[in-house]
Amino acid sequence: MDERKRDSMVAYLRRRMEEVGIELDDLAAAIAEDQLKQKNTRYRSATGETWSGDGEMPQWLKQAVSAGQSLEHFAVERPKRGMAETRPKVDWSQDPFAGSRLAATQPSHRST
Repeated sequence: MDERKRDSMVAYLRRRMEEVGIELDDLAAAIAEDQLKQKNTRYRSATGETWSGDGEMPQWLKQAVSAGQSLEHFAVERPKRGMAETRPKVDWSQDPFAGSRLAATQPSHRST
């Protein structure tokens, strides 16, 4: 998004917030609450419904499981800690393509 569009959007949002009576603190609190909810989410549906795994299983998940879907299907992937440490070290100093067009091409993102 270019800067002009961004500035226009910010001005629009500020006007709308003022019309409705939303303060910046309200917005910050709502964002923080959403981030906390996302952090605690362990299961998510395709429509965005979530469950932390605590308490009774919600109806949307009960229905999916009783229809034969696995609970793992709805599990939210979490980034693994120390992933960079587990990657193998690569010595690029002996790369025969270094500095050529082949080294600058974007890799294909096909899954194997």
